[in-house]
Amino acid sequence: MTKFLLAVHVLAAIVAVGPVTVAASMFPPLARRALAAPGDDGTAGTLSLLHRICRVYALVGVVVPVFGFATASHMGVLGSGWLITSIVLTLLAAVVLGALVLPAQGAFVAGEGTNSARLAMFTGVFNLLWAAVTVLMIVRPGSTTGA
Repeated sequence: MTKFLLAVHVLAAIVAVGPVTVAASMFPPLARRALAAPGDDGTAGTLSLLHRICRVYALVGVVVPVFGFATASHMGVLGSGWLITSIVLTLLAAVVLGALVLPAQGAFVAGEGTNSARLAMFTGVFNLLWAAVTVLMIVRPGSTTGA
């Protein structure tokens, strides 16, 4: 059962978090281009698509911590420091995405956004948080895998 839960957790992370990370990273440069050339319908359409990808996959991404908790519980590591740190970083990433990145993207899609540098910073923080969680999930201090 642990292998199944872990497989679903990892696949969900790849399928859900990966697209959000890529789409969110592509958004700020395109937003800068939209600011430089207002009225470009192609750029506006692409911004809208990237924002939709981020919103939809952020919702799908809820599966990642759900299966993560199930896996950790089954493995008996819920109290481990690396896992608690990962949980906190995941919560921070969710807050950055939900409270900073998505609203800023929405403002650009609505034609009201003007600060692409700030959006790029929020997106970078989001990506760094996920990178840290990924490293913790791979390294797992105190792991019994021998890695």
